[in-house]
Amino acid sequence: MKKLAPHRWCEAARIVASILVLGLSSVANAHHQSQDEGSPLRYEDQSVLVLGKTVYQQHCANCHGRNLEGQRNWHKRNENGYLPAPPHDATGHTWHHADTLLFKMTKYGPKSIAGEGYKTRMPAYENILSDHDIVAVLSYIKSQWPEKLIRIHNEQINRSQ
Repeated sequence: MKKLAPHRWCEAARIVASILVLGLSSVANAHHQSQDEGSPLRYEDQSVLVLGKTVYQQHCANCHGRNLEGQRNWHKRNENGYLPAPPHDATGHTWHHADTLLFKMTKYGPKSIAGEGYKTRMPAYENILSDHDIVAVLSYIKSQWPEKLIRIHNEQINRSQ
């Protein structure tokens, strides 16, 4: 193998450094994009929670309850085959799903996950709410869970995705 002259060595080092910088900025950009897609939730950011509560009350509370309590008999289909809106508090199953799944289900609708044949009255919010608003609503919901559920959700549910 041929040795590089000192000036060629510096040029090679600059090229390698440039490649590393480009690679790191690509990783940072990918991380930023995943933040924009709704993960992770910002359940400790008070400004996000204020917005989330407002958007929740305007777009979600009518079905899911002002206090996240859901509708009665939410786990039993009605005579038309629809499930009532589930609670988003600790008594429901929202915390059983990863942040990214909750974001996708809210943005694209439950049918996007469960299939077109799934009977649901919940719309896709893709053309109704911004990604930031969806993240804010989900952050607000998560902030209302007991600390123990938040810990389980972060350590077990989100990590399994």
